[in-house]
Amino acid sequence: MKTISLMGATGSIGTQTLDIIREHHEEFKLAALSVGKNIELARKIIIEFQPELVSVQDYHDYNTLKTEFPGVKFTFGEEGLIETAVYEKSDILVNAVLGSVGLNPTLQAIEKGKIIAIANKETLVTAGHLVVEAAKRNHVPLLPVDSEHSAIFQALQGEKEKNIERLILTASGGSFRDRTREELVNVTVEEALQHPNWSMGAKITIDSATMMNKGLEVIEAHWLFNMPYEKIDVLMHKESIIHSMIEFHDSSIMAQLGTPDMRVPIQFALTYPDRMPLPSANRLNLAQVGKLHFQEMDVERFRCLKLAYEAGKIGGTMPTVLNAANEVAVAAFLEGKIHFLQIDDLIEKALSIHQMIDHPSLTTIQEVDKETRQYVSSLL
Repeated sequence: MKTISLMGATGSIGTQTLDIIREHHEEFKLAALSVGKNIELARKIIIEFQPELVSVQDYHDYNTLKTEFPGVKFTFGEEGLIETAVYEKSDILVNAVLGSVGLNPTLQAIEKGKIIAIANKETLVTAGHLVVEAAKRNHVPLLPVDSEHSAIFQALQGEKEKNIERLILTASGGSFRDRTREELVNVTVEEALQHPNWSMGAKITIDSATMMNKGLEVIEAHWLFNMPYEKIDVLMHKESIIHSMIEFHDSSIMAQLGTPDMRVPIQFALTYPDRMPLPSANRLNLAQVGKLHFQEMDVERFRCLKLAYEAGKIGGTMPTVLNAANEVAVAAFLEGKIHFLQIDDLIEKALSIHQMIDHPSLTTIQEVDKETRQYVSSLL
């Protein structure tokens, strides 16, 4: 039996990870978890899965829950996240939290030798060099949970890195894929949250609409697969059936296909190098699908994708600025403080004023992250 620590248990990836644990309860045990502010759902999870350690965001919730569940150890805040990540009885850390708060706990877990199943984009985007170096030093596998990176990881099994010509990440295009920039001037939050293929949290759904989600995935792919940005392409694929591809230097292309179901890559990360049945998954019927469509990405139309490539190629602290500015801008859009097209405007402004610092330490990354958030907030 594999024992799991789950950061972000009440989010989209977190709840789907719980589905896997529930479906294979003889194979997996949830030992530790963290939650944000959804305390009602946290109560249900605690009752069903009986974890030994639970971290919450707020001290008030910590006091409330420890009274309700005296047999469970509770903790809170940033230190609570770290305790969850490094919990001694866990074999695997599933990092499913949203935002850069997942970085330090993941680094701590790597130092403790935990297997890392990573769904938190910001950890690799803001500090990919630190995470990869720590994983190599501690001989810790980084198992991707994002469907695109899982697809590449699966297609690479048995292959050699030296034979790769390029990675091809597929993109659904998000909520506004068929609209011009001119048609996006007055779009609403409700419209932006209507993703055509995937059921995801609000922040990642907006990132999909701006194509920042794909930009962050490009930076992740650079670190996960040791691939230069010039060899990472993005291809529009509206059906989200092919999750990503690899082209080899002999012109062969390897693709991983499946229905849009995040439980598949989550389960693969938890069972790797083996596979297990997933009876509740919808089977892909290509005859029923009939046709698959592809088109080149227009980086002028999707400016966030262009900004991500630029920040990634410059490196250093630029991806940290990209991510922090995006988080503040997306939150402002969701709160109705800015228009949709102002998201990439704010990100571009933050990148343009930043003086890049090469090979930043964790402390430097945290300082730059904080400064960027303050700067973008001041523009609102």
